[in-house]
Amino acid sequence: MKNTYKIFAINPGSTSTKIALIENDNVLFSKNVSHDANKLAEFDGISAQMPYRMETILNLLKESNVSLDGIDACVGRGGGLMSMEGGTYAVDELILDHATRGANGVQHPAQLGSQLANEFAKQYNCPAFVVNPPDVDEYQDLARMTGVKGVYRHSHLHALNLKETAIRHAASEGKKYEDCNYIVCHIGGGISVSAHRKGRMIDGNDIVEGEGPMAPTRCGSMPAAGLIKLCYSKPVNEVKPICTRSGGIVSHLGTSDTLEVSNRAAAGDKHAKMVWDTMIYQIVKYIGSMATALHGQVDGILLGGGMVYNEDLVSQIKEGCQWIAPVYAYPGEFEMEAMASGAIRVLKGEEELKKYSGIPSWSGFDFE
Repeated sequence: MKNTYKIFAINPGSTSTKIALIENDNVLFSKNVSHDANKLAEFDGISAQMPYRMETILNLLKESNVSLDGIDACVGRGGGLMSMEGGTYAVDELILDHATRGANGVQHPAQLGSQLANEFAKQYNCPAFVVNPPDVDEYQDLARMTGVKGVYRHSHLHALNLKETAIRHAASEGKKYEDCNYIVCHIGGGISVSAHRKGRMIDGNDIVEGEGPMAPTRCGSMPAAGLIKLCYSKPVNEVKPICTRSGGIVSHLGTSDTLEVSNRAAAGDKHAKMVWDTMIYQIVKYIGSMATALHGQVDGILLGGGMVYNEDLVSQIKEGCQWIAPVYAYPGEFEMEAMASGAIRVLKGEEELKKYSGIPSWSGFDFE
């Protein structure tokens, strides 16, 4: 068995594509490839951008004198797929078909990840994978139902970073993720709070549908009656964006810059302090709810994401939650490393490679 594995990871965003060449735990090369927004707007749909993005990545690699010769695998950020269990999946014709057309109904640049990984894999004669894509849904049945028949909860979380944070923390303690119970948070531009039981993410807040704590640009959970009133007072195209773009901190303070808000709060700005402290208070409340989902059997509370660099945020969460379990901070995110690690675990035989079925991991209750 090899001792070193070299992985090329690709993570497409709205106007850029992150790429990284990683050997075991070492990032050899990392770059955020910018794309011309006007050029992207010319394409008819997300998947039509693929050749253009491929060309810009190849040009950057050439300009940077970076060779991909000898890579062991390519990994792309998944997207456009039907809900599935977590893990590492081989990119095959079904994944490519679903990603190309956005089979789950969501059009997002992430669906280019598997397509780009496949193209590079063909060029360098190696396998292509997706690892814990945004479509991971492992919720337990009790987390699905709401108080309205026909309205169900689905998993839309930062699955890749959440699971990688848990896997890394477990390893740091000489344990396996599959043997532990964690509450894992991603606290950045969006905020995910999730319960992980023995290697499965059994509950969390739906960041796409507006659940959870308020975030820099997301409203978070709101009283249903108040939201209904808001919907009748404004056009739909003004209300819907509050879920992901114009709600949360930016709604209150006109900025989504959390460092600015934290500094204003520390300097005595009462409005900024109330908004900042409220966001943290709501994170703490959701962590508490995930503790009950785990029946109080919590091995650790893990904090990841860009905002975890803020000492006041971590301090307040510890004050509110450390009675539940020890709180550990992992500032930043491990998305590129997480994709590479998933590939390496499979190549080493430490994790079983999964095959995408295209059948949703949950599609309703059998009694209805």
